[in-house]
Amino acid sequence: MHLLALPKSQRPREKLLNHGPEMLSDAELLAIFLRTGIAGMNAIELAETLLRKTESLHNLFNATLPEFAAIKGMGEAKYVQLQAVLELCKRYLKEPCLRTTLFDSPDSVRQYLTMKLRGLGHEVFVVLYLDNQNRLIKDEVLFQGTINAASVYPREVVKAALKINAASLILAHNHPSGVAEPSQADKLITKKLQQALGLIDVQVLDHLIVAGPDCLSFAERGLI
Repeated sequence: MHLLALPKSQRPREKLLNHGPEMLSDAELLAIFLRTGIAGMNAIELAETLLRKTESLHNLFNATLPEFAAIKGMGEAKYVQLQAVLELCKRYLKEPCLRTTLFDSPDSVRQYLTMKLRGLGHEVFVVLYLDNQNRLIKDEVLFQGTINAASVYPREVVKAALKINAASLILAHNHPSGVAEPSQADKLITKKLQQALGLIDVQVLDHLIVAGPDCLSFAERGLI
C-alpha cells in the first residue's frame, strides 16, 4: 500500500507534525528518513524490512557501506545520508560540552561519549582536555586497539596535555564486549595517568567506560 493511501493521521510526517516525534515507531521515523519505498514496498514497509534484517537500529547505524548496500533498496547515497545524520547527532551532543562546565554536567559528558563510542567494534582511548573552568578545549582519540597498560603511554597523554595547555582531563574508553565493569588493567592505567599528570599539575577528573548504552564513571565509583 502506498503511503498516500493511508489516512493522513497515520502517515509518518503528518503524525510527527501533529503528535511529536516521540509518538512514532522506529520504522515510522526511519520511513521519514528513507522518504520513498521500492517496488512492492512503501517507505514504512521498507523501514520494517531494514530493521528486521539488521535486527536493531544500533546494527543499522553501525553497518559498513558493503553491509548497508547489500540490503535491497539501499545504496551509497542513502548510506552517506545516514552517516551525515549520525555525525550531526554527535555534534549536537558535543555542543553543550563546549559551553558548560563539564564536571558539573556529567549527563552531557555521558551522552556525548556514549554517542561517540558505542557501537565501535574495537577499543579506543579518548581524552577530553579541559580548561581551568572545566570547559572542553578539545577531545582526541589517542590510542586504538586493545586498551591495556602496555598500549596506553602516559608520556603521550602528558605531551598532549602540555601542548593544549589543559588544566584537567576526563579519560574515556569503550568496551565492545558490552560489559562496563572496569578491569584491573583499566584501574592500573588510570592510576599511572593520575601519577604522570600530577607531576605537571593536571588533574584527572574522571575515567568513563562506555559499553553499549551503559556508561560507568570511576569518580562515581570512588575509584578516582
